[in-house]
Amino acid sequence: MCLPGAEGASRLPPLHLHRASEKTLSHFDKAILPVPLCPRQVLSVTAFQALAGSGLQFVVTVWQDGPVTITAAADGSALGNPGPAGWAWYVNDDCWRAGGWPHGTNNQGELMAVLDLLRATAHLPQEDLHILCDSQYVINSITKWMPGWKRKGWRKADGKPVLNVDLLKELDRELAGRKYTFEWVKGHAGHDLNEAADERARAAATAYQQGVAARSGPGFPGAHHAHPVPAKQGAGSAPLQPEKPAVAYEELDLFSQLDNGGFDEPGTAAKAAEAPPEAIVEELERELLGPLVRGDIGRTAVLLHPDFTEIGSSGRMWTRDAMMMALEEDPGERTDIEILGAERIGAEAVLLTYRSYARSGATLRSSLWVLDGGRWRLRFHQGTPEA
Repeated sequence: MCLPGAEGASRLPPLHLHRASEKTLSHFDKAILPVPLCPRQVLSVTAFQALAGSGLQFVVTVWQDGPVTITAAADGSALGNPGPAGWAWYVNDDCWRAGGWPHGTNNQGELMAVLDLLRATAHLPQEDLHILCDSQYVINSITKWMPGWKRKGWRKADGKPVLNVDLLKELDRELAGRKYTFEWVKGHAGHDLNEAADERARAAATAYQQGVAARSGPGFPGAHHAHPVPAKQGAGSAPLQPEKPAVAYEELDLFSQLDNGGFDEPGTAAKAAEAPPEAIVEELERELLGPLVRGDIGRTAVLLHPDFTEIGSSGRMWTRDAMMMALEEDPGERTDIEILGAERIGAEAVLLTYRSYARSGATLRSSLWVLDGGRWRLRFHQGTPEA
């Protein structure tokens, strides 16, 4: 990757693609930019002229001229497992994709994330694909077990049909002729790419659970993203196309769904009952703590009850509107939490208690979630700094 005007096209070692970053340059005639880009993408990188006090901002166009290693994390999620399911792969904030189904398993979401990543990069067969997974099932299925399953007619050693066979057959087709490696990473352990994929997969699953629009992401540059053609369903297989196509995401008005009866959609109460309330509430709390959701005013409007109130760790009282505006302006960083308890209070309320960790220290928190029109929504939250 070189600046325009450099002599020749320099060949670079493989790039590991992580979150997009901004570079400040001082010697533009010699600079090499190790900017994490999606391959073959021509774009502009903001740079600031290195003249003291000038403050002038301008754009430098860069390009990539050599093969790269596309590094992406793939992850799945299922609320209740089985239950509303989601999947996602992530390269950086400008290069990711997510989707899901109304009902599926975590393993199906994990497999679908890898399958869609392969399809999204099919136009770049010459590039190495480095896939980060926290699922040993996915890695072993593809790298160890699949050849034996194929020889046995997609049956296991005991003669029983292989689970998720339709997804595995599709993966087998997409892997042909590709250069790829898998790397296992520990889930929920602070790995940036894995956390980003997990957050998006969980958000997609929650969107299907709540019956609202699921964010599908920008996709991969140059790829033709289409819904997979559904295959015949076998034992334990997931639909290769959602039963209800995901709605194209649009930012919602704060109270649009409250006004048009969106929370009274038939069948939503049944969807909410598919998993134990305590498990649903824990997933929703984790989702709400992620910056991807906190900065999304439409999704936050769905998760917060109209009468939401929070007493912050500083003692400040927050209303729903004030909280949403503050989060949209500054969603903050991802927060690690330790669940202390989840107690059902009657048939339509769950009290969740947990400890959150931040640079400033640990905080003890409690959240009261209530069932409102068939959806679990956060009614009250309080945080107290831990002594």
